[in-house]
Amino acid sequence: MSSIFSQIIAKKIPCYQIAENEDCFAFLDINPNTKGHTLCVTKQEIDRLLDLPKDQYVKLMEFSYTVGVAIEAVIPCNRVGMSVIGLEVPHVHVHLIPLNSMADVTFEKKVSLSTQQMQSIANEIRQEYHKQNK
Repeated sequence: MSSIFSQIIAKKIPCYQIAENEDCFAFLDINPNTKGHTLCVTKQEIDRLLDLPKDQYVKLMEFSYTVGVAIEAVIPCNRVGMSVIGLEVPHVHVHLIPLNSMADVTFEKKVSLSTQQMQSIANEIRQEYHKQNK
């Protein structure tokens, strides 16, 4: 069975999409630590980060960088942090989390955002991503 991320990429499950290229896909985390918490995933369903072929690893990191720059331009924060854990979904993914304190990256603190807020955040980050990647 496909991972939930593969189903999102295939548009079988809706998401708040940020960006997409040939190899990667970015969307807002539906249970965010902070406003703008985004997931960058490989389109190829591989469970573990270090099982990615090196070229795919590099592509994911480059994609995550460009998405992170867009997040930082739109979401007020001290910095955008990156976390790769991978235990909750068996599909390689990078968390990009706007940070103002260490508590923002612990996954113990969550924010509640309305559907309208999530869509607005996704739209802002997506527009900034496209503006910077023309």
